[in-house]
Formats: sequence, C-alpha cells, structure tokens
Amino acid sequence: MENISEELPLVAKKEAPVPPPLRCPPTTSYHQKGLFVNASTLRGYSCVRTATRDLWDQLFEEGYRADVTISTDNGGSIYAHASVLGMASQVMKGMLKQAKGRGRRRSISIHGVPHDAVRVFIRLLYSSCCEKEEMEDYVLHLLVLSHVFVVPSLKQICIQQLEHGFLTPENVVDIFQLALLCDAPRLSHICHRMILKNFQEISITEGWKVMKKCHPALEKALMVSLADEENMQRERTRRSKERKIYLQLYEAMEALVHICRDGCQTIGPHDKAFRDNQAPCNYSACKGLEMIVRHFASCKLRVPGGCIHCKRMWQLLELHSRLCVDSEACRVPLCRNFKERSKKQSKKDEIKWRILVKNILKTKSIGGSPFFSSAFCMSP
Repeated sequence: MENISEELPLVAKKEAPVPPPLRCPPTTSYHQKGLFVNASTLRGYSCVRTATRDLWDQLFEEGYRADVTISTDNGGSIYAHASVLGMASQVMKGMLKQAKGRGRRRSISIHGVPHDAVRVFIRLLYSSCCEKEEMEDYVLHLLVLSHVFVVPSLKQICIQQLEHGFLTPENVVDIFQLALLCDAPRLSHICHRMILKNFQEISITEGWKVMKKCHPALEKALMVSLADEENMQRERTRRSKERKIYLQLYEAMEALVHICRDGCQTIGPHDKAFRDNQAPCNYSACKGLEMIVRHFASCKLRVPGGCIHCKRMWQLLELHSRLCVDSEACRVPLCRNFKERSKKQSKKDEIKWRILVKNILKTKSIGGSPFFSSAFCMSP
C-alpha cells in the first residue's frame, strides 16, 4: 500500500497521450431544410451520419441474418429482416404474424409488380434512399406499394415526383385512374385539370381508349366534367364582356362630366376659355365622346329614334342622370330633366335602369373607388 501511494503522484504528473488521427473520419450529412431523398425534401431534420445510412444499405444488400423471404414475380426472392419491415409498415407486421416458414425464417409474397420495383421499395424501407433512375422507372409501382403497405412518407415522395414533370398526354389518363385507386386527391385533381385542358389531344391516346372500354362510368364522368367546364368558360367569357361594357360606360360618364364641366381640347362649356398649349387629355373615352357630342349638336334628326348616333347620346345623358347625385349643381345638359322624367317611367323600365347602374358601379369598384360621388355633384 505504501508503494502504491508513493507512485500515484508520479502518474498524475504525466501528460495524457494524444490519440492517433482516424483513418476515415466519419462524415455527417446535415440538411437544415430537410432530408433529401432523390432530390425530394422530407419534413424534419437529418443529423444521421452517412456511414449509418450506408450501414442500413449494406444490411439490406448482404441480408445478414435475414429472417424473411419475400417472393416476387417470375420466381424472384428478396431477403429482409422482420423487425425492419414490421417497424416500417404495420401492414407488413400483420403479414409477418400470419406468415409460415421453416425454422425461424418466414415467407411473404408481393406479386403484381416487377421484382426490381419490390427490391427498390424494400431498400427504401431500410435506408430511405434509392437511385434517381430507379425512382423514375418505378415511381408508379412505388406509389401502389406505398399505398398498399401504408408508408405515407414514401407515398408523398412518389406523388411529388409525379406532379413535377412526369405527367404527359400519353400517361395522364393512367395516372389519373391510379391516383383515384391510391387515394391521392391532389394528384387526381392535377390529372383531371390536365385532361380537361388538353382534351382534344388526350382523347385520341391509347390510355383514353382503354379507359373508355374498361371504365365507361369514369369516361362518362369526365365527359360531364368537360361539359361543365365549357359552360363555365362560356359564362366567364360572357361576364368578362359584360364587365368590359360596363367599364366603357363608366369611362364615358367620366368623359361626359369632364367635357361639360372642365372642357377638353376644343370642346366644352360656353364660358370656357381654351388655351393653345393644353395638356393631353387623360380620359380614354373623351375623343370618341367628343365626336358624338359634336354630331348631336349639329344633327337635324336629333329626336330619339331618328338617328342611331343621337339615340346613343340620349341614352348616355339619361344614364348620367341616373348616376348623378346632385342634378341641381350638375353641368351636364338635361340632367335635371331626365331626373324628373325618370319619376314618370314604368316600373319595368325603372328596374332595368337600376340594374344597369348597379352593375356599372360594381364593376368599377373592383378597380378603384367610384367617381360619381364627387365629380358629378361639383358646383360650377
């Protein structure tokens, strides 16, 4: 005991040896925006060492102590581990519980898809990685497998791959049917919109012909959707034209007040003094309205119904009176007369004028505040 106590201070004074450098320093992949798998981003963060991911890949490739045999089409077999499959998919966990086998090794079957597609699928369950070319080749099969075995993360990756650049007129009908079967509403909606938008081109493809033969109910539903879309498009076009007309009428009312109140270029109120160097007019309808006003002033068939141009002018004057908030102070001719006349009109005509005024004000209010509340009631 005395010898040991004497040697302890000597050991404490010695410096700890420097550890030798690692031959292959471990690398860690950090992605602040998420884990990248085949150029797709998963939610969450990845602080997993690359070596760890490679280790899972190696475990799958070598099948070390694999206890599950997966039978595929054409007599193919894939070796895997029940613990990994059960943790990745609850469906597979249930299959493994019911599976029979020799000794400790159990066997399950996955048929209906190519052997290589199943292999890529199982590898994704191990390491969440696969080659880009494999994802492009088997994305449809992987979508089906991820839906059948309930692997939501992989299903979302497949949907993203299909949505971005994979859809073509030749395959959109097939993918549309697959999206309906695999409960992928966003993907089915995108396919549906593409079919309606490019119906003439898609309706002559082989995929459409097969769907028409095998799923006539789906083809009928798409035709109904197409008819509804065309009706909606016609309605949008009609409303767009109406808004354009209402906007033109509003601009004509602005120009009419501008001419009668301020004067424009060479036309205006009788007490207006025109200058030679006037600024350009800012009202787009002023030039066309100026021509109608000049014609109205000189036309010998000015009575309503005698001249088409004069009839238009009478209608503009009456429309102005319907919009004007103060006919007593208004400078537009006959504004007060039309106000009084409107009180004697039939109820049917009154309703028509009110609807027109309402639509004009509603259309203009989309682009800016109404002009009539201030401009039409300005005193001379």
